[in-house]
Amino acid sequence: MKTLIIVIHPNMETSVINKRWVEVLNQFPEKYTVYELYKAYPDGKFDVEKEQKLIEAYDTIIFQFPFYWFSSPPLLKKWFDEVLLYGWAYGSSSGFKMKGKKIALAISAGIDDKDFSATGRYKYTMKELLRPFELTFDYVKADYRGPFVYYGLEQDPSSEHVEASIPLYLDYIDKL
Repeated sequence: MKTLIIVIHPNMETSVINKRWVEVLNQFPEKYTVYELYKAYPDGKFDVEKEQKLIEAYDTIIFQFPFYWFSSPPLLKKWFDEVLLYGWAYGSSSGFKMKGKKIALAISAGIDDKDFSATGRYKYTMKELLRPFELTFDYVKADYRGPFVYYGLEQDPSSEHVEASIPLYLDYIDKL
C-alpha cells in the first residue's frame, strides 16, 4: 500500500530541502502520495471530514516539516487540534481510527545534530524535543516509528548536502 506524506511547510517556494524532497517523492506516485497541507488550506480552515477520510485511507503516514522553534510549523498543531477529534481519533468505542497505523516524522533541521544534546547548544536531544508528537501518536494508539531528521541545513544548504539526504530519506520511508 502507498505511503501518505503530509508536507507542512508554509514557504515551499523558498524551501531548500523540503521542496526537493517533494520533487523526488512525486517521481514515485505508485509508492507515495504527497499532500501539501499549506497548499490544500492556505486559509487554515480545514475540511475535517475530508482530512479524516484521507488518514483512514492509508496505513503508513509521514508528517514532513522543517523544525520551527523547536516544534512544527503552526498549521500542523492546528491540524492535530481540529482533525484528531474525540470519537474519531480517541475516546470512544467508535474512535481510534489511527490505531495501528504506522506514523513517522520527517524533519529538516537547520542546526547540526551535535547541538541537540545534553552538552550541546540547545541542551536537549531531538528525541526529547519530539516527545509531544510521540505522546500524541501513542494517545491515538498509532504505531509511532520515530523520526527521520536531516540536520545542518543552515550551515550547509548546498545542493550536495541536500542531494545526500534523498537516498537516506527514501530508504527510511521504505523500511517503515
